[in-house]
Amino acid sequence: MSKVAVEALGQLYADKFGLSVICLRMGSFERTPTEPRHLATWLSPRDAVGYIRAALAAPPSIRCATAYAVSANTRRFWELPDVTELVYVPVDNAELHAADIPGELADPSALQAGPYAEPEFTLKHLRP
Repeated sequence: MSKVAVEALGQLYADKFGLSVICLRMGSFERTPTEPRHLATWLSPRDAVGYIRAALAAPPSIRCATAYAVSANTRRFWELPDVTELVYVPVDNAELHAADIPGELADPSALQAGPYAEPEFTLKHLRP
């Protein structure tokens, strides 16, 4: 929720003051992927730098944009940014590390936060 709130604040400043705001939803930023979920969500250091440079160099005509910053992972379930908004094409792929990662990738249609997003997780902390 905090990410969406900050993105909405960015939209407000873009609309109200004419600022150019680029919000990057960073994937799993790690040197190398280390768990099954990273096969879809990994953001390599090289690609992170590429996305940040692209956001800083975005034309002022882009008033407000939100994009997933994720490497070119074969198993990714997030869409890459439209190059008309953010001119960067990621180069790294978590698949090159798949043999070193035990376990299986979770169902992409499942809640992205895993068990932390399920009502039972929160409810057990609310009960006396």
